[in-house]
Amino acid sequence: MSQQLPDVQASSPEVSVGLNRVGVTGVEKLVKLGRADDRPIVLMAEFEVFVDLPSWRKGADMSRNMEVIDETLEAAVSQEAYRVEDVCGGAAERLLEKHDYTTKAEVRMEAEYVTREQTPASDKATQSTADIIASATATEEGTHEEIGARVTGMTVCPCSQGMSTSRARETLRGLDVEDEVIDQFLEEVPQPGHSQRGHATLTVESEGAPEVDLNELIEVARDSMSARIYNLAKRPDEDHMTYESHKDAKFVEDCVRAMAEGVVDAFPDLPDDAVVTMKQSNDESIHQHNAHAERVAEFGDLEGEVNGDGPAAADD
Repeated sequence: MSQQLPDVQASSPEVSVGLNRVGVTGVEKLVKLGRADDRPIVLMAEFEVFVDLPSWRKGADMSRNMEVIDETLEAAVSQEAYRVEDVCGGAAERLLEKHDYTTKAEVRMEAEYVTREQTPASDKATQSTADIIASATATEEGTHEEIGARVTGMTVCPCSQGMSTSRARETLRGLDVEDEVIDQFLEEVPQPGHSQRGHATLTVESEGAPEVDLNELIEVARDSMSARIYNLAKRPDEDHMTYESHKDAKFVEDCVRAMAEGVVDAFPDLPDDAVVTMKQSNDESIHQHNAHAERVAEFGDLEGEVNGDGPAAADD
């Protein structure tokens, strides 16, 4: 006769404090992302799964909960999905149903996403990578889903470039070059500034699935920096990237504002209460620290500011 083991997790804790998130991280699953006219894309995705825990319960049945989580994720990824955020949404809703003591379930996912493209000058076939970010939060009131990406690009500091431009102007004046010619030269040949690798993160969250296309989100994020970068670069491509980045020098703050403008232009039909998260982090080349800026806003507010109708315009 086997002895029944006590259910310690269901007992009362010594300290009656509820927890916002209890679960597991680092769960790897293959996700098959369907495409209408092409073979599906297979992603190696890493999941984080959490439920909330009431103050009267000691634990979340971690061993059995892992079995539930694994079954839930397997069910969510067993068929082709056209939207990775729906994978997270389906899993979160199943978890909520299977836990009678929880009021909220969260599923987060990240995966490397590869796209094919051509190099900007030599027109060679190459690939670019982005980190997909997807999540969902399910409660009795409904499910919110989030989709977005983190991409890498290049930025050039306008302040550093401005000092180089002043130096070039004074040098040319010392060579008796006319101011009109100097202006034309500096317009055609952007002066050097210290450059950095930039990391842009852009996500959109709304009730249900956000009405955005992942590839378009990636394009908005990549275009927000001074220049795109490529895995393959011949000498003409290197020259192109260097020239384009210095022609469009941007502070870290400018990149976030460029993302805001890009989201408003690309997704005009987003609901006003959709939450847009925009972050830019630059790996500084001449400092030991890095630069960072971000903005989180509802789309309606963001649209008003970009179009000159919001609070920022009223302060001018």
